[in-house]
Amino acid sequence: MAHYVIGDVQGCFEELLDLTKLIEFSSINDRLIFAGDLVNRGPQSLEVLDFCLKNKNAVSGVLGNHDFYLLYLLQHGGEDSSLNKIINSSNAEEYFNWLSALPLVKNIEIKNNIFWIVHAGIPPFWKPSIAYQYSQEIEDQLKNNSKELLENIWGDHPSSWQDSYQGLERHRCIINHLTRMRYLNNDNSLNLKKKDLLPSKELSPWFNLLEEDSLAPNEYIVFGHWASLNGQTNIKNIIGLDTGCVWGGSLTALRLEDMKIFSVQKK
Repeated sequence: MAHYVIGDVQGCFEELLDLTKLIEFSSINDRLIFAGDLVNRGPQSLEVLDFCLKNKNAVSGVLGNHDFYLLYLLQHGGEDSSLNKIINSSNAEEYFNWLSALPLVKNIEIKNNIFWIVHAGIPPFWKPSIAYQYSQEIEDQLKNNSKELLENIWGDHPSSWQDSYQGLERHRCIINHLTRMRYLNNDNSLNLKKKDLLPSKELSPWFNLLEEDSLAPNEYIVFGHWASLNGQTNIKNIIGLDTGCVWGGSLTALRLEDMKIFSVQKK
């Protein structure tokens, strides 16, 4: 059995099929783990979700910010040209139930290596195990209080984490860190505006702020979300998989057993 983590698909269904052919995916013998943002912007988000449901015994993943956007539209109404087929589908409830059951952080151990899979990353002031606990808080809310949660998660504040946060303020801050984070300000607060890679004295990529002992030698963070990185972090234990398929780049998978990378180009 092989485990593959796949970067941001964002509705690029044809490329997803090409990637599964490249890795010779078997729904019986293999497992696919999506690093968030299955949908939105690309042309075939409906087909991507249908693929996941068809192979649900072999497919899992984590939620990305665009997945949260779809969950909101499914529950509260609204339109988006790349998501309307899902919203108006007779299977809309099934899509919502499957997607909303995904965590924000997934943990898996393969051959003595520990992988933390998350859409945007794990901020340097949270240990991965703490981020996993916070993910479980959001899972609980999606299961028991999804309407209120999805109606109130939007916005950039609070941008600085405090353990004392409670309720929706706490939930929004957790979701923003785990699904939207790229840069942190010098005071460790979120900067959700900057996406390019131009150097800045005031900002640092979240992974550059990790302490040397943040991860054990056999521990890895695998993430998506940041297409302009093209997967490059220059840190052995931090692996980016968003290679910008929806923007004309490629769709990338990481095989956890041997850390081999597979990619297919956007058609």
